[in-house]
Amino acid sequence: MVRVRLEGVSKKYGSFLAVDKSSFEVDDKEFFIILGPSGCGKSTTLNIIAGLEEPAEGKIYFDEQVVNDIPPEKRDIAMVFQSFALYPNLSVNENIAFPLKIRKRPKEEVRRKVQEAAEKLRIAHLLPKRPYQLSGGERQRVALARAIVREPKLFLLDEPLSNIDAKLRVHMRAELIALQKDLKITTIYVTHDQVEAMTMADRVLVMNQGKIAQMGKPLDVFRKPANLFVAGFIGTPPMNFFPCTMKTSGGKTVLGDTYFSVTLDPARARTVSEKAPNSELVLGVRPQHLSISTSKMDGDSFAAEIFAVEPLGTETIVDIKLGDNVYKAVTSANFSSAIREKVWVQIDPNGMQIFDKKTEMAVA
Repeated sequence: MVRVRLEGVSKKYGSFLAVDKSSFEVDDKEFFIILGPSGCGKSTTLNIIAGLEEPAEGKIYFDEQVVNDIPPEKRDIAMVFQSFALYPNLSVNENIAFPLKIRKRPKEEVRRKVQEAAEKLRIAHLLPKRPYQLSGGERQRVALARAIVREPKLFLLDEPLSNIDAKLRVHMRAELIALQKDLKITTIYVTHDQVEAMTMADRVLVMNQGKIAQMGKPLDVFRKPANLFVAGFIGTPPMNFFPCTMKTSGGKTVLGDTYFSVTLDPARARTVSEKAPNSELVLGVRPQHLSISTSKMDGDSFAAEIFAVEPLGTETIVDIKLGDNVYKAVTSANFSSAIREKVWVQIDPNGMQIFDKKTEMAVA
């Protein structure tokens, strides 16, 4: 297998900077996911690693070898695209065998490896069929079998589940995790779907506008987002952002604005003062950390108005209106309320993230 390292890699298309001085390392046998919105540079980064794109500057290492000048076919990689890219005139058997045949492997080895890959992905019964006779999920399995059959040292996947239906995506996520752990192949996976990143990755790298926004274990990125972009991009429903300022009065330090206030403990207040003195702030709170009641609660709570109620069966998402802004809260499945009804809202102090509004960076 292989360890992959990028050092100061950039890529331009005319005046557009698609990747801006990216540096990161992927460990041997790791399932590494590059996550971000469309146009953030994640697929370009993957293509640079594959050798399909040439960087404007920077170096790509496989272990300790610089591979910038090594063509794609000699990098010992296998790539799976969202379009599957199967040959329509070939059978499933012939599609899977293709990488081995062009390398002129012995017929018996080709037959054995195709059979093994097909059985591993549970598509042995499909070997005689053509791609047009298969479902989207079956075509995806064929593309994966074709990628693993030659036992590459690096596995690259570009949005491989985006063209199959939602129910099958859930199943395929689990299959890909199990397959990667079984094969022990270093895997770099690109997606815009933060659920895929949270559920599949050993580590995740979040990109925005060609830059690395944050990198770490999925739960660490979720619990401690480094900036407003990451905080808003990861999490379903997305994090709520309350514009606010910090004030000290009567021995208490509070965050708030015209419509709400929440008390800060002294340690956190000191941290915010040091990192964002005299600055406008943004309080980030995930919907799961907002409590709603039809009666006033003990401690810091504030009045709001019900804007919409979204029952999901296992839970209810409640949209509350505070001034001109609408925020989301997740509450119990049996919550019931009328539109425009007054409710009381409370913020869990353990679930607060505080950001500097100017720099957009987390300060506490």
